[in-house]
Amino acid sequence: MRILLCPLSDGGYLYPTIAAGRELGRRGHHVSLLGRSGVAAVAADAGLPFAATEDFGERRAFSVAWWGTSAMAQYRATVRAARADRADLLITSVLCHGTLLAAEVLGLPVVVVGLSVHLWDYRAGGDGEPPLGRPRRNRTREMRQQYAEVRELAGLPARGSRWGDDPLPGDALLLRGDPALEYPGGELPDRVRHVGPLRWEPTPGPGEVEAVREQVERSGKPLVYVHLGRVFEGGSRWPHLNEAFTGGRFQAVVEQGRSPSPEPAPGADILTVRKPWMGPLIDLADLVLTSGTSAPVLAALLRGRPLAASPNGSEQPLLTGACMRAGVGVHLPKSALSDWPALLDSAWRDEALRGRAQALGRRLAAVDGAARAADIVERVTRHSTIPKEDHDYANVSP
Repeated sequence: MRILLCPLSDGGYLYPTIAAGRELGRRGHHVSLLGRSGVAAVAADAGLPFAATEDFGERRAFSVAWWGTSAMAQYRATVRAARADRADLLITSVLCHGTLLAAEVLGLPVVVVGLSVHLWDYRAGGDGEPPLGRPRRNRTREMRQQYAEVRELAGLPARGSRWGDDPLPGDALLLRGDPALEYPGGELPDRVRHVGPLRWEPTPGPGEVEAVREQVERSGKPLVYVHLGRVFEGGSRWPHLNEAFTGGRFQAVVEQGRSPSPEPAPGADILTVRKPWMGPLIDLADLVLTSGTSAPVLAALLRGRPLAASPNGSEQPLLTGACMRAGVGVHLPKSALSDWPALLDSAWRDEALRGRAQALGRRLAAVDGAARAADIVERVTRHSTIPKEDHDYANVSP
């Protein structure tokens, strides 16, 4: 089977898809990756053949920063790359409406790699869940409407998807978390499955980890690893970070990633880095501070580190709420800047909190997520009602 990976090219979406792809390659399938040119080195580290979206005329396709306006670019790049690769199946990310549409138009099965929690409506149950960020019903309705708009832009009727009224999971949606992170009583839809963390990230270069270790050891203070996601409407967290890490108990390594430009105050115990990996830095830390995105939450739990979360938008409030229910983290209110040092100190001292994080981490680590994902991909192909000879490569002109 020929499989084309078409995830968003940002690490939190790209790396888990690569984990699934590498396992499928190990099983004898031909797996290649489509992404923005900047991830060519990541593809090489993963040992995957790579095609750049720019080579198909689409510079902005598969960037999470432009996901809301680049669906047609995703669609065009995916159709062209799938045609060139003679793909039999696509694997993509949540938010990739263009790739879902390409799969539909080409007559290809498509598997979606999701986040660590389910974002949209449960099949049943979950009664009483507070509207963390946004109610599920609103989030689901908006995303389905966006997919309908993409269909219309491509010249298809808004309705009529082969998945009926629920196109977002594609033929299967893989969640990277644990059932304990879902709201109590919530039943996942039929095409949605937990597979576990899907662990993979690029290999650090020679001496990179040691250089960071040498810098943080000079302070002697306990280390907090900080990994913030997109700001959305919540505003910069740099004033909070400066308050928490100036003249206090802790020092911080702050991954710039998708966060705003670094603004450490003079005298703050903060080291800023920009690395395509986080695991070795979390290994150096006692605590992980995050806005509540899947990648740092899962990386922290897999290493038994408790969490401190200050969410902005998107899935961040939902995942933060899940971590609070599971008792593996503390909430850092964005409105309580002066409280952050005491809250971090409390989390650092709380052995029960650490124990729960370690227990959930052991459960996550015991799951071979890549094998589960590969099993589902192969099952989707076996059960697909789309004959291979019907893949409509010749007739699609995006």
